[in-house]
Amino acid sequence: MSAGDAEALYTKRYRQYATGETGLAAYDTLAPLPGVRKWHPLPAGRSIPQAALAKARDYAAANNSSAFMVWHRGRLVEQSYFGGVRDDTPIISKSLSKPLAVIAVGRAIAKGHIASLDQPMADFITEWRGTPRAAITIRQVLGMRSGLLPQGVASDPADILNRAYLHPYHDRIIIDEYPLVDTPGSRYEYSNANGELIAPLIERATGKPFADWIAREVLAPIGARGGQIWMNRAGGTPHSGCCALMPAETYLRLGILLARDGVWEGRRLLPNGFVRAMTTPTEQNPHAGLGVYIGSPYAEWRGPANPDVTFGRSFHSAPYAAPDLFLFDGNTNQVVYIVPSRQLVILRTGERPPTKPVWDNAMLPNILLHALGADDQAGASGK
Repeated sequence: MSAGDAEALYTKRYRQYATGETGLAAYDTLAPLPGVRKWHPLPAGRSIPQAALAKARDYAAANNSSAFMVWHRGRLVEQSYFGGVRDDTPIISKSLSKPLAVIAVGRAIAKGHIASLDQPMADFITEWRGTPRAAITIRQVLGMRSGLLPQGVASDPADILNRAYLHPYHDRIIIDEYPLVDTPGSRYEYSNANGELIAPLIERATGKPFADWIAREVLAPIGARGGQIWMNRAGGTPHSGCCALMPAETYLRLGILLARDGVWEGRRLLPNGFVRAMTTPTEQNPHAGLGVYIGSPYAEWRGPANPDVTFGRSFHSAPYAAPDLFLFDGNTNQVVYIVPSRQLVILRTGERPPTKPVWDNAMLPNILLHALGADDQAGASGK
């Protein structure tokens, strides 16, 4: 692609973005993201009171949801779809792609392509050697503590925030131009650039295209269906910080993998301790891990940005009813709640809920956790 063609495509994308054109029409270059060759549905069962499931289902239905699913102790106990969505309808991941990318890194560590989370990014993004970015580690990128410019809203088409997302060479822009504004590791700042760096990291570490790595090393081993992924250009680099299109059940399976500590049907897919690393907060943000958010301690309003930033926060009417709950939490309140102690995973995908009444990010898990009660936790501990 010539420089002129690249700029023309960027300009077209920016105009669509600036005028609010979103959804599938905004993703102009999609590539296959294969899943397991022969898909089998998760085993079904009934282990949660039906009244609680109905209450949670009604809450999801009233809030612009496309899918609501609940898995409990090895069984799919709830599967509802809304607005014409079916079990095989591709759901635009938005930031549900970020934990997927973290899991992809875990697989690369398990397969010996990456030494550890504390390996410098510059071992693979060699352009950073001899620069201040050489100090950035993989853990810092996954945990939004790289020191790179925070995410924000920019109305200027020349702004780096827009070019790092929409340009057909967005990976080169992030690697070569994206500003380092804080000392690596010193501050938590949400930035899509961190998530987008995972595709080039995986491709350079493994020698495999990012989509192939996801397909073969993440989706196929957990029996998940695939779909498509947004490319920055034909034959270019996929977006790893957003924009995969896969059925809702695939995102649920990612949560189940983490609820099982990275083990699927007796096979360890993620290194021992990797899920613990994902769910360990830092002093810079007690609610953020690596691609996931930590349920405790309680905060009535909180979001993906630095705790001092008020924009983009979600409301929590009460503390989560399980201290070990963590979650995927993407744009438009697409959530996957994971409670390892209860072997419980809850998914809600869809568009942005109505503004009134405000979406309650604690509602769905707390309805079900309160219904399960203490007996379920006692059973989990063998008492």
